[in-house]
Amino acid sequence: MADPLFTPEIRLMLEERDAAGLRAFCEDLHPATMAEVLDGFSAGQIWDILDHAETTNQAAIFEYLPQAMQLELLSFDRPQAAALVGKMSHDDRAGLLRRVPDDVRERLLKGLDDAERKDIVALEEYGEDTVGAIMTTDFAGLAQGLTAEEAIEQLRQQAPERETIYYNYVLDEPVQKPGGRTVRKLLGIVSLRDLILAKKDARIRDLMRDEVVAVRAGDPVQKAAQVLAKYDFVAMPVLDSDGNMLGIITHDDVIDVIQEEATEDLQRQAGVGRIEGNYLEASFLQVWLGRVKWLAILFMLQMITVNVMAWEEEKIRAFAALVACLPLVMSVGGNAGSQAATLVVRALSLEQIRPGEWRRVLGREVLMGLALAGTLGVLALFRTYFLTPSSLVPDGSILFKLTLVLGAAVVAICLWGTLLGAMLPLAIHRCGGDPALVSSPAIATLSDVTGIIIYANIAMLVFRG
Repeated sequence: MADPLFTPEIRLMLEERDAAGLRAFCEDLHPATMAEVLDGFSAGQIWDILDHAETTNQAAIFEYLPQAMQLELLSFDRPQAAALVGKMSHDDRAGLLRRVPDDVRERLLKGLDDAERKDIVALEEYGEDTVGAIMTTDFAGLAQGLTAEEAIEQLRQQAPERETIYYNYVLDEPVQKPGGRTVRKLLGIVSLRDLILAKKDARIRDLMRDEVVAVRAGDPVQKAAQVLAKYDFVAMPVLDSDGNMLGIITHDDVIDVIQEEATEDLQRQAGVGRIEGNYLEASFLQVWLGRVKWLAILFMLQMITVNVMAWEEEKIRAFAALVACLPLVMSVGGNAGSQAATLVVRALSLEQIRPGEWRRVLGREVLMGLALAGTLGVLALFRTYFLTPSSLVPDGSILFKLTLVLGAAVVAICLWGTLLGAMLPLAIHRCGGDPALVSSPAIATLSDVTGIIIYANIAMLVFRG
């Protein structure tokens, strides 16, 4: 969303070609604020504004722009576009270049030096949902033989080109691998705080901690997020299978990915297909397709509900009170099931439970389902016996039976909905699927279909004869 405070002023500067004013804006405002301001301009105008900033500042502003705008800007054949990409953090630019058209990607790669191209190609080898895909190779490395004073001086020179220098990684001597790749084994880690507090002549080998928490490049991003959260790290080393240092993964990169996955899970649980990017900026066709396919599936399932109601009509049509109470009992199973499904899906994503623990989940949800069903059953008994209009049930014996039907049906359907919502995500996860596919509307629809059958058969048993 554009920032209205500065937009008129910048538009005036563009019209008057005020180069000094535009340069001051680009340099004085925080890159994130500047990106907000630029959100109200066309891609051509944004390039005209960025032309007045240093390349490093251009890259900082560019990284805060929405991805759709980034892609549009790179489609312009501007000479400084490759230099701008070259100044971006390594993981961000690799991810961006995955999404540009092939001709744009080729043009940008030609404008980068060999080292930058090799780095991008190396990061692109990893799967999109792996740690390697979002790691950066901009880390601070130190030799174990350096003194604290020498290390600080070296970091002073490295800092402008590094993602962070709060954690510094102690590396072994470089080794040449077949194919020309140079690798260095990770020996330990030393923080900037430790270096500053240490004596000037203290050796890095004596200051470093050799027990390092790390992740592998092929690990899923979720694992890195859990480790970062557990140890409260700002960054963490990424190693290959032989323990060689490949890069680092930072907390902000993980947060971005987890936020995207959480959004996707919520969309699925709401019965909406994946919608990328900003809600208001997503194309109408994309949103329509994402929503209509799930609505169509659920609509077809609801048709089964109609058929089931037709089959069971013989059992309940003689009693208007049973039909009148049908929406009440149907809603119970869907609501209870949606609650259980949400809790289990979230617990699975956080690895608080595993598919192999389904017996524990089942036992817990049986007890919880009984407790919930018992509470709602009592409410149903009270509501039916004392608050049912006499015009609907004039006979006292029928009222008593209706009360039993409602109480028993609410208990049974609530328990069944709870178990359905808890077990279905585990079953899908066990089969290799995404448990978030068990959306709340889907649980509600399945509970409706089965709830009618349960309700009708309980009514038949109570009113038999």
